[in-house]
Amino acid sequence: MNQTDLLQLLANGENSRVDFKRDNQLQPVKIAAVLAGMLNLEGGQVLLGVEDDGTISGLTRSSSKAEEWIMQVARDHLAPSVIPTWEVIQYEDGVVVGVVTVPPNAPDKPYKCKQGAHWVTKTRVGTITRDATREEEQRLYQQSGNLHYGIKPVLGTGIADLDTRRLEDYFMRIRGDAETPRPGSEPWRRLLCNLELAVETNDETYATVDGMLLFGQNSGRFLPQCGIRAVCFEGAEPTYATKSDESIKGPLVALFSAGGELIETGVVERALDFVRRNTGTSAVLQEGRRVSRPDFPETALREVIVNALAHRDYSITGADVLLSIFDDRIQVQSPGSLPNTISIESMREGARYARNQVMMSIMRDYGYVEGLGMGIRRQVIPAMAQHNDTAPDFTEAEFSFTVRLWK
Repeated sequence: MNQTDLLQLLANGENSRVDFKRDNQLQPVKIAAVLAGMLNLEGGQVLLGVEDDGTISGLTRSSSKAEEWIMQVARDHLAPSVIPTWEVIQYEDGVVVGVVTVPPNAPDKPYKCKQGAHWVTKTRVGTITRDATREEEQRLYQQSGNLHYGIKPVLGTGIADLDTRRLEDYFMRIRGDAETPRPGSEPWRRLLCNLELAVETNDETYATVDGMLLFGQNSGRFLPQCGIRAVCFEGAEPTYATKSDESIKGPLVALFSAGGELIETGVVERALDFVRRNTGTSAVLQEGRRVSRPDFPETALREVIVNALAHRDYSITGADVLLSIFDDRIQVQSPGSLPNTISIESMREGARYARNQVMMSIMRDYGYVEGLGMGIRRQVIPAMAQHNDTAPDFTEAEFSFTVRLWK
């Protein structure tokens, strides 16, 4: 960072990634709280020697002593401890500003700061650093891979809330088991627990989140965030005037007969059917013949919809996957940002990740998920290029991830 960069930060003011702190009498717990909040969000910078209004007051100690103090705070007052980057920027008349930087995508979330005898998880909301809620802390554990939300029990449910027909179809037809235990028996309960579709807690057996999402008979009652909100708009922007609006709830997987014939659709098939009903076809010349072509290739659509369902953050309640159809595009927005280890660029290159591991494994068994886990690279991008020579757009926000396919 140079003086020009510093002046730009000062002009923009404090935000979720920039904080101003006076050096004089700054308590370790205050700067540790800010650093923990930034580490739990997208990283950031603390400008040491700057007043709240952006006025530069400068360091009141030598830069070497200030650096030593910052490193001590980061080691003793943050858990896990970190080593931030320290820079010194010379301003006018020998005034010095210290810049403390912590990186984005820190791998060991949640980061906590020491408050008295306790360690407290912090988060940043704009310019405010505050204690994280239970739900926010839970999402941070999930982002770091230390918590798998899908294997949590869904209170109020039991094994009877899982669709026996779909489970038997999965065991017999998909897995190829020669026989399965009698539904409702103790071996049946153990099988579901071993597959993490059910879990025993305090001498009670509950369906897990993944179990209800995949095979639940009334999943919308227990997990309101279980499905897709599908909307077809008039024009190229969201408005109140919609052509079609549907809430798609139910088990993610379809039900088939022993011969492989479709008996009941799942959420994936119903979402694809919604797209077919609300998009059209166009006539194109192919090797001198006039053929009808859908507005969007189903290969890409299917992969994007399945990815949104399989990779979304189900700890974010009250938010469905949002499937939106516009005149010029389809976009699919899933709750939750990308996991720490994944960026948009690495995803384009075929990086693999699984936020919901049990769900991914079972959907791969059904053939919903690309076997090598590189569906974006091997399916979506090539399908769109071949279909109409366009590239999908990927956008990450703080609590969502959006894919756009262009008509």
